[in-house]
Amino acid sequence: MLGSRRGCLPIIAAALLGLGILTWFFGGWYTSGPLAKDTSFIVPEKASLGSVAAKLETEGAIASASAFKLRARLLSGGAPIKAGEFLLPKGASPSRILSIIQGDEVLRRFVTVPEGMPSIMVYERLMAQPNLTGTIEVPPEGSVLPDTYEIEKGESRQAVLLRMQTAMQRTLTELWAKRGQGIAVSSPQEALTLAAIVEKETGKPAERTIVAGLYSNRLRQGIMLQADPTIIYPITKGKPLGRRIRQSEIQSVNDYNTYSMVGLPKGPITNPGRASIEAVLHPAETQALYMVADGTGGHVFSSTLEEHNANVEKWFTIRKERGDF
Repeated sequence: MLGSRRGCLPIIAAALLGLGILTWFFGGWYTSGPLAKDTSFIVPEKASLGSVAAKLETEGAIASASAFKLRARLLSGGAPIKAGEFLLPKGASPSRILSIIQGDEVLRRFVTVPEGMPSIMVYERLMAQPNLTGTIEVPPEGSVLPDTYEIEKGESRQAVLLRMQTAMQRTLTELWAKRGQGIAVSSPQEALTLAAIVEKETGKPAERTIVAGLYSNRLRQGIMLQADPTIIYPITKGKPLGRRIRQSEIQSVNDYNTYSMVGLPKGPITNPGRASIEAVLHPAETQALYMVADGTGGHVFSSTLEEHNANVEKWFTIRKERGDF
């Protein structure tokens, strides 16, 4: 009887050992990991499971690369890992980490260029992006298409800027091919230059084609465009002036001030959006030659100087009531 009990001990010990190994094997896969906080993790293109496991261990997401790789091969079902940036939650288990990098939970980052943002501010926005690398020059005015762009952590600023500029070139080519008949501009560059003025002159989408029609009328008739943003651009490179325009600035002669020249300035004064370019290429049919603010964010349009002067008086009255001066 004693001998049979002794014979059972190795079996029991083996069973307990096996149970311990199984507990370690499965428990280490599903229990919380060492990450102390939510952490972004990049899986490089064409990375192997082994290289990703080593990277996870180095960055403190898992305790052991070899254990992770073994468990992944036996328990993951064989789904491939995906390239991209992923957000690994605090305390994520190895099983959860593998599920994330096999799935579609790619961490997406964006940078937005609003319509009418001048190139100096595009430059500042890209340079301030901590997830981008390298440096860029201030891009030529009007070369960037305002839009929201997806970026990758570690991507070069030059690559992002090139996408923005390629988007503008593609859009301008597309829209120019569909331009209306008898428009006032004779080239895509002229369209871009006028669209930049339209972009800066109105914040109301419904007014764009009317403003484009007004400036088109002035171009055809050889009347100065007299667009206030063209006074400001040489002073601030498109940033807000922060004060009233001085008389000396209105009279200043340069390549942009449309109060001292007939025709278009030498180039765009901002980066116009698609809608403003379309407005210039398909302007409203209007007799308007003048416009003045109406106090609501929009404008009052007129075709004669007499009407315009009356509208200006109304605007001055509104401003006095507001205490502007």
